[in-house]
Amino acid sequence: MRHPHETARRRGPASEDRPATEGLTGWLAGRLPGDWFEEAPTVTVDREEILVIGRVSAPELPEGDDEVGRAAGESGRITRFREETREERMAIAREAEYRFGRSVAWGAEVGETTVVFTNLSVPMMTRLRQPERLVLDTLVDSGVARSRSDALAWCVRLVAANTEDWLRELRAAMEAVETVRQQGPPAA
Repeated sequence: MRHPHETARRRGPASEDRPATEGLTGWLAGRLPGDWFEEAPTVTVDREEILVIGRVSAPELPEGDDEVGRAAGESGRITRFREETREERMAIAREAEYRFGRSVAWGAEVGETTVVFTNLSVPMMTRLRQPERLVLDTLVDSGVARSRSDALAWCVRLVAANTEDWLRELRAAMEAVETVRQQGPPAA
């Protein structure tokens, strides 16, 4: 028998065995230092990982600096943020990993530059980053595919050019179904 405070990690939709992520953005809003980001960070969650990307302030560049100078300044500001916040980000990540049962990855954006720091690359048929895993999980959760492997093959063959619009509609339909389920009578 598992200890009540242990977290079991398993594939599939959130269940009693794996902590849900309700309250995650509120928890982050309360936990993150107020001076790190210019606005609330973008938080993306899948079955394995929480990705937090925040907008940091742009560096002041000399008048007339070109595109190369701008890109170098933005990259430098992100590197500075990464190094200066490393220990505190790691402490926050450890707390979130314990609380929400997923790894935490970080990123920063300045102007046109976005950098995601070390994040998970989960082996399947190939290594996929979080945005690609979210596509596969939506197809499996909705019943379009039986597994991530099937979902990947299905995506490559049928939806390569139009995935984003279609998946947005599919997620909206799934949310509508979940809303209807919650309004119904309790399960026996």
